[in-house]
Amino acid sequence: MFSLLYQISFILSLSGLIAWFYFQEKPKMSRLMSTLFLGGFLGYLLSLGMVEATIKHKCFVLFRDLMVMGVISQFFNLLRNNSILFFAFLAGFYGLFATQGIQILEQTFLNPTATEQATNTAEELLEKKERLLRGIQSTNHPNILLDRTGELLIEINEQYKIADISTTLEAYQLKVHPAFHPIDESSTTLDEYYVIDVPNEQINDLEEIKKALYKTTMVNWVEENELIQVSPLETTPLASTKRQYGLNDPYISQLWGFEVMNVDELNNGLAKSKIKPKKKALIAILDTGVDATHEDLAANYVSTKKKYDTDDRGHGTHCAGIAAAVSNNAVGIASMSPNNQFVEVTSIQVLTGFGFGSQKQIIDGMILAADKGADVISMSLGGLANSLRQKAYEDAVKYCNKKGSVIVVAAGNSSKDARNYTPANLDGVITVSAIDSKLDKAIFSNHVTHLKMGVAAPGVAIYSTFPNNEYKTFNGTSMATPYVAGLVGILKSIQPDLTTKQVYAILNESGKNTNATKETGKLIQPAKAIQLVID
Repeated sequence: MFSLLYQISFILSLSGLIAWFYFQEKPKMSRLMSTLFLGGFLGYLLSLGMVEATIKHKCFVLFRDLMVMGVISQFFNLLRNNSILFFAFLAGFYGLFATQGIQILEQTFLNPTATEQATNTAEELLEKKERLLRGIQSTNHPNILLDRTGELLIEINEQYKIADISTTLEAYQLKVHPAFHPIDESSTTLDEYYVIDVPNEQINDLEEIKKALYKTTMVNWVEENELIQVSPLETTPLASTKRQYGLNDPYISQLWGFEVMNVDELNNGLAKSKIKPKKKALIAILDTGVDATHEDLAANYVSTKKKYDTDDRGHGTHCAGIAAAVSNNAVGIASMSPNNQFVEVTSIQVLTGFGFGSQKQIIDGMILAADKGADVISMSLGGLANSLRQKAYEDAVKYCNKKGSVIVVAAGNSSKDARNYTPANLDGVITVSAIDSKLDKAIFSNHVTHLKMGVAAPGVAIYSTFPNNEYKTFNGTSMATPYVAGLVGILKSIQPDLTTKQVYAILNESGKNTNATKETGKLIQPAKAIQLVID
């Protein structure tokens, strides 16, 4: 919102300043234009103060913009006595501004997180985004973007090698390299997938290339390597609750979801039964990364790779806090694990700081999580489904399930049918819809009516961890998903051999009806779910 206000107020300020100089000999118009300039400039200063960016970056933007306003307004001031030249140059200036200036303004605060480096100029940010957004439109689905560094995924028949289709690859100048590297190759065909990089001059021939690959009879499958983006919906907190759930975390009152999930019953039950976990279950957050040093995550965090231990966007850190924040430490918020003996969390970054990731990157992350022994894989991401574009996903889910990982995924935020979104619609995953504090389906949440394993969790005004020891409130099925992942982690810590189907059966049997259960699935009830495991 403040980024848009910044753009509008800058244009009003500059236009008012130019007009103020032009009409300076006409008092009435001069006062009107000065008012326009001052009003626009106040809005500009407000937006600059409120938009999320580092102080250094804001200072750079302020200096740049004041220089632009000063130079341009003085230039037109010199032309004000020659109306023909003035308006000719003015028309040319606004024409150039419409094609170039607006784009620079849009990129000025491109990264919404507070960690954007002040050394990045607007041009550098634009170049960075263009590299991330270098996807092309799918030939079958104009709304789908494909990764320009590898537009296609293919599966080679196991009795052949990639060299056997070299004639076709050379005919279209296609670059190829192995897509996935699972440890247990004998239990999957994922090691037979390859990424195809199509040269720019052949981009319009994607359909022809697919047909040519199939004609070799050595290729089992060809699918498009799509790009997806996640965007949580920022919101304001709901009214706080007075319940403390036996915890001393200062922001516990912001966690309204604990009420509808009866977390106090969970905490009391765990305390009375003195259940000891058989293992500390590992929850892998496949997302934009996680701030491993966050005050309310560090004690529960284990690193998979150092490069995954930061989070430029904040989406992954927010999800990690919901699933596994350190409870009862007199800091921040709490998760469902009250004594921190049941779960730990790790990060596998499959999305960039701008929230973008390719199908290959996500599947790579799933394989890595399973190979690292993740008990739960939490995926708050997804995109439009296509049966011709998800076989690799299906094979990855099977591989993870065989390795003992329960995959929990977001239903999506389009207020549509989740069976039309991947990975929400895959067999072998538990799909999570979002409900609000009144137990209604969240207005944005996709419904899980036609899915085999759909459940519900709170997903409106969810308060959780954010990079740099901050806390923020977001809406989304992205937020509902780690609630379920956190509970599944506790279940797996008590009974490690639980399969995905067994876990879903427990969540469904112990769950509570919502006001639209058919659309949402049942709302998870942690205490009752755990009771079913220990009985």
